[in-house]
Amino acid sequence: MAKEHQYKTNLVWAGNKGSGTMDYRSYDRDFVVSIENKAPISGSSDSVFLGDKTKYNPEDLLLSSVSSCHMLWYLHLCSKNDIVVMEYKDNAIGIMEENADGSGQFKEVLLQPEVVISKKEQKDLANSLHEEANKMCFIANSLNFPVKHKPSCTAINE
Repeated sequence: MAKEHQYKTNLVWAGNKGSGTMDYRSYDRDFVVSIENKAPISGSSDSVFLGDKTKYNPEDLLLSSVSSCHMLWYLHLCSKNDIVVMEYKDNAIGIMEENADGSGQFKEVLLQPEVVISKKEQKDLANSLHEEANKMCFIANSLNFPVKHKPSCTAINE
């Protein structure tokens, strides 16, 4: 039987410079996302869309969601398979395509996890668990574009 989980966020536009959205350049794209009992996230649009490049944009947050969900599932699967992960980092890349009318969509995400484990004889199994993590990841399962993986794995004293 499936379990349902509900998530709630509060988003407030913080970019009214006094004249609202009178024209395309009259307002900032800044926003604040808040979630009960969590630190707020200040965001904006990508700088190519007149946003503040020092703040997270929705595309950054989507890519971060894919990467972190994958990592959490991967760590769980490693734990279940008696693989001790010592370090994990990912340099994820998302490719978004902008259409002539200004709309757009992500075409793909490439996760590039770099994992350090305790035993070198488990490297093949550790690498294979990325595929299973992708199948389990709630975020990846909700997307309409592929999430690809280019993992690397080393043992702690290699």
